[in-house]
Amino acid sequence: MKERDFLSIDDLSPSELNDLLDAADAVKRDPASWRDRLDGKSIAMIFEKPSTRTRVSFEVAVSSMGGHPVVLRADELHLGRDETIEDTGRALSRYVAAIVVRTFGQDRLERLAEAADVPVVNALSDFSHPCQGLADLQTLREKKGHLRGVRLAYVGDGNNVAHSLMFGGTKMGMDVRVASPSGYEPFPQVVERCLELAGDSGGSLTVTHDVEQAVAGADAVYTDVWASMGQPPEGRATTFADYQVGPGLIELAGSDAVVMHCLPAHRGAEITADVLDGPRSVVWDQAENRLHVQKAILSWLLHRRG
Repeated sequence: MKERDFLSIDDLSPSELNDLLDAADAVKRDPASWRDRLDGKSIAMIFEKPSTRTRVSFEVAVSSMGGHPVVLRADELHLGRDETIEDTGRALSRYVAAIVVRTFGQDRLERLAEAADVPVVNALSDFSHPCQGLADLQTLREKKGHLRGVRLAYVGDGNNVAHSLMFGGTKMGMDVRVASPSGYEPFPQVVERCLELAGDSGGSLTVTHDVEQAVAGADAVYTDVWASMGQPPEGRATTFADYQVGPGLIELAGSDAVVMHCLPAHRGAEITADVLDGPRSVVWDQAENRLHVQKAILSWLLHRRG
């Protein structure tokens, strides 16, 4: 029987989160030493949403550790249509060592995980993007040398990426600030939970509509698309106009602040081209670290003891 799933960064204790980041650093330094970690194991990868970085990083991670990725699109499965989500989870459990899922509602992941006898990994849901969040924390730790006390400003839609950054940042004692337009704030239950986590870790969380307050003195400024996959874009360009990450906003951040984006990016919308492609940008490091994090997650889930 499986021991764990990975559906949210909040599934991890602070020590487990730190261990995963250490593992991602280790595999990045010496990928050859991890080449047999999934030897003989098949991993199902279900994509109900389009994907570039998530699909490629997971597929390469599995194959480079000696495993076999079984990539499945929504139109190739009966998932939730001709067959219940639970039955798909039970059937796949007889074939594969783990199931990676990129989907819509978090409830779909939870139903699949409840029925499956193998670990289920959230490769993105409307609620959370934990694999991206881990890669972001790895990148920040590489650039700043530590996470405790690092000031992270997230500017834009309070979406799945924001939630994962909030969970991870407050668990690691960071000063997390989220600036979103009215009506686009992070989920209240996530804010409440992360305030608890910040209290335990010595970190802090600020949720505001004031973008300048959030960015002032920040060590990192993070943004994402204004309309996530499956959300209507109508009206958002006007609503989010004051939340664009451009040179003027970056001047308010710390002198050595880095700029982050989970990609894909819309230059001229949530971020200007000169900032995304400028010297402060670490977006390609974030993208690379997705690979190392996916390796660490799968290895941790399939080799845990106790």
